[in-house]
Amino acid sequence: MSDILLGILYVVVLILLVMVMGVHPQASSHSKFELQRRARRGDQDAQHLLKRHALMRDIFSLQRVIAAVLLVTLSVIGVELFHWLLGIIISLVIALEIGAVARISLWQQYSQRLYERYEGRILVLIEKFPTLFAMIRSVAPMPNDGYDIESKEELVTMVEQAGEALSRDEKKMVIGVLSFDTVPVKEVMTPRSVIDTVDQDEVLGPLVLDALHKTGHSRFPVTKGDIDHVVGVLYIQDLLTINRSSTSKRARTVMEKKVYYIREDQTLQHALAAFLRVRHHLFIVVNEFRETVGIVSLEDVIERMLGHKIIDEFDAHEDLRRVAQRNPRHNNRTKHARDVA
Repeated sequence: MSDILLGILYVVVLILLVMVMGVHPQASSHSKFELQRRARRGDQDAQHLLKRHALMRDIFSLQRVIAAVLLVTLSVIGVELFHWLLGIIISLVIALEIGAVARISLWQQYSQRLYERYEGRILVLIEKFPTLFAMIRSVAPMPNDGYDIESKEELVTMVEQAGEALSRDEKKMVIGVLSFDTVPVKEVMTPRSVIDTVDQDEVLGPLVLDALHKTGHSRFPVTKGDIDHVVGVLYIQDLLTINRSSTSKRARTVMEKKVYYIREDQTLQHALAAFLRVRHHLFIVVNEFRETVGIVSLEDVIERMLGHKIIDEFDAHEDLRRVAQRNPRHNNRTKHARDVA
């Protein structure tokens, strides 16, 4: 009769050991800072998770102590049931394999649910006897809230994976600001192939003014002969007064004569600083041979930083870089033209 009771007790202790080993207290996916922020707003779930976060080391220590006691108890009962040699062998096998058995999905799910049901009481118990748990406390894995971000790329990845914590526009803005000092001007400029220019000797009569208005642009480089010789900038708002006058004027008499150039490989950070320094809204973008490759405006730079379009009443609101890629003006496209690379 005693052997039957010992056998039942042995099975019960073994089941308890598997259940204890199957418990895996989970650290919150939120950082400690975020939990504290939510707890201050009265979020009870956050308060509970914050308490779990603070007592995680004691939870793991309690689990290990209980598992050790159950394993010793199982060994003692095993020696009594199977005699010392066989009992020790069985206990050794159990000690080696119990972790793998406890990780079986069915066992682990049940153990975790049972633990979560009583976790609140366990946390109260730990808080009630701090001295006792300080004595049994052992080294245990802890969530790391004090990690350092070691590169800008890592921070960008974190922003991209922020889920619903940041809106799509907020992600674009943050990423735009973080990459501001590495993005070259050529990535945001309006390409040469779609720039609308005005010759300095162009007479700004009704037909020309109408054509300029229909482009939807607010600024026009003024050239002397070709686009590689920009001598000024014509602003659409300055043309409004001409439209009402009875006499037409040439572009060179109305244009802004100050022209500023920037290299295509300069960063947007450099471009923004230059815009603020010279208080100008349009730069001519040149390559290493000082050939015009595009134009860049202050709006282009700020749009990249903010991650969305700035509405300008004079603009056509289309991405001119994509227009250039479609090659609407058929640049360098003749009947016998062939690309070699």
